Amino acid sequence: MRSVLVILLGVFILAFFWGCKQGTKIKPAVEQPAPKEEPKAEEKPTPPVEEKKVTEEKPVEIKLGPIYFDFDRYFIRQDAKEALNQNAQLLKDNPQVKIRIEGNCDERGTVEYNLALGEKRARSAMDYLVNLGVEPSRISIISYGKEKPLYPGSNEEAWSKNRRDDFVIVSK
Repeated sequence: MRSVLVILLGVFILAFFWGCKQGTKIKPAVEQPAPKEEPKAEEKPTPPVEEKKVTEEKPVEIKLGPIYFDFDRYFIRQDAKEALNQNAQLLKDNPQVKIRIEGNCDERGTVEYNLALGEKRARSAMDYLVNLGVEPSRISIISYGKEKPLYPGSNEEAWSKNRRDDFVIVSK
């Protein structure tokens, strides 16, 4: 039994010294700071380097305005051109933004007719934006026809506000 302990102790001592010969350093429990070197008389100390602050990109906050249409029409009106010009500029300034143009109609007419008219309205707006330099791959269209009115009522005031294209940001 005693010989086994002596052998184990010998193996332990050999392992310890072998590890030290292989370049293993034992760190002290408390690290001592390295002594500071004083600059030589002929050397000038280098000024500290300013750290540049990394700023996070803020999410893009853009608001694209709707455009409105005349009854039973999908041609772009003059007031709609001004809104589309502003939307196009915002899109060109933010090339990572993708949008969906949603064509809408008032409540008059059949479901099928209004779906087709809503698509023509959305396509007209898309074509206008593409002609102003917005990449077509950034634009998708959909027609909701008369299914998504924003303004309730069965009068010209409500109808004129529901004949519209909405511009929805789908990715930034």
